[in-house]
Amino acid sequence: MSEQFLLVEKLGHTALLTIDNPPANTWNETNLDFLRNLVGELNADRTVFSLVITGQGEKFFSAGADLKLFQDGDRAVARAMSSKFGAAFEALSNFRGVSIAAINGYAMGGGLECALACDLRIAEAQSQMALPEASVGLLPCGGGTQHLPWIVGEGWAKRIILCGERVDAETALRIGLVEEVVEKGKGRERALQLAQRAEKQSPSSVAACKRLIQGARGTHLTAMRPVERESFIDLFDTQDQVEGVQAFLEKRKPEWKNQ
Repeated sequence: MSEQFLLVEKLGHTALLTIDNPPANTWNETNLDFLRNLVGELNADRTVFSLVITGQGEKFFSAGADLKLFQDGDRAVARAMSSKFGAAFEALSNFRGVSIAAINGYAMGGGLECALACDLRIAEAQSQMALPEASVGLLPCGGGTQHLPWIVGEGWAKRIILCGERVDAETALRIGLVEEVVEKGKGRERALQLAQRAEKQSPSSVAACKRLIQGARGTHLTAMRPVERESFIDLFDTQDQVEGVQAFLEKRKPEWKNQ
């Protein structure tokens, strides 16, 4: 799958995706389409519980889009690419399992938006993160203006987007942009460890909980409470619910079927 600029490997119940488009692991029409379709395939594969995405090499997670795409000022190209960025990262955000970005260097523009679309972010100590689109007369169109304020708050989102502030790994940790900082070269390993922890949870429960958590972004608390209760009841239609309770009572590890 290397011709799609995105390497795919399955490790147990985890899909490991590596952005492989040197020198800066940029996103283009090909790998954005591939990511969108791949997430659909992973959602249909009941043996996949989690997803980890990282960049190839030691310098870049992803530098985002190649600006040469926009040098002619072509509105049709702009419309096509914004649609592809949106579709790919919306698909990633809606992946039914746990998604983790292992940020192993520069995560700029669409690169950071990719990480923002994931549930969790692990940053290596040398990482730098920014949404610098406004400095070249553009704006983040892959969900950046929507995800970032939810994750770090409006103030820091405005510093990063409106003032073009670049943040290092420690700052990102302090403001909640990433959940953990690890030493250089350890991001993928730590992300896979977290994915393995997520695999101990019922995948049916994880999917339901994720929908509820993300649903709270755009819905009032009082509206989501009855949805939460109904989602709890709906789990009793799954094999995982029966297995989880039975395994606990029998003092053994559950064997999840994701059904």
